Amino acid sequence: MGFRYTGIRVRDLDRSIAFYTKVLGMQVTWRMRIRETGGAIAVLKSPRGSQRLELNWYPPRGRYRVYRQGDELDHLAFAVPDVDRFLREHRGDFRVVMKAFDEGTDRLAYVADPDGAWIELMSPRKSSKRPARGSP
Repeated sequence: MGFRYTGIRVRDLDRSIAFYTKVLGMQVTWRMRIRETGGAIAVLKSPRGSQRLELNWYPPRGRYRVYRQGDELDHLAFAVPDVDRFLREHRGDFRVVMKAFDEGTDRLAYVADPDGAWIELMSPRKSSKRPARGSP
C-alpha cells in the first residue's frame, strides 16, 4: 500500500487552478469530468515535488451536499495491489461509501475512516480481455 495524493474540494475549479498555478507555482498535469459524480477534477504537481494535489469540484445538486466552509478535505488516496481483494480482506474494518468501479486505467473504491473522511483505494484496472476458448 502507498499514499498517492490528497484531494480537496473546491467551489470554483478554474479559480482554484489559477491560485495553485499562479501563486504557488504548481502545474496542471491533467483534468477531466467525472461521470460518476457529475463533477470535474484537476490534478496538479509542483515542479520539484512528487506528491499530487487533486482539486475536486461537484455540482451543487445531486448526491453531494452543498459546499460549506470547512469542507475542503475531499479524500486521501492510497494505492493497493487489488481494490476488490482489499475490500474482501478488510470487510467489516470500514464503511464502503462508493463501491468499486473502473475509471480509465484504474479500479477505484471509496471507504470511510473512523471519523467519516473518505479514503480512495486505487489499483490498476483488470484487463477485460478473456483468453480465447481452448487457451490454457
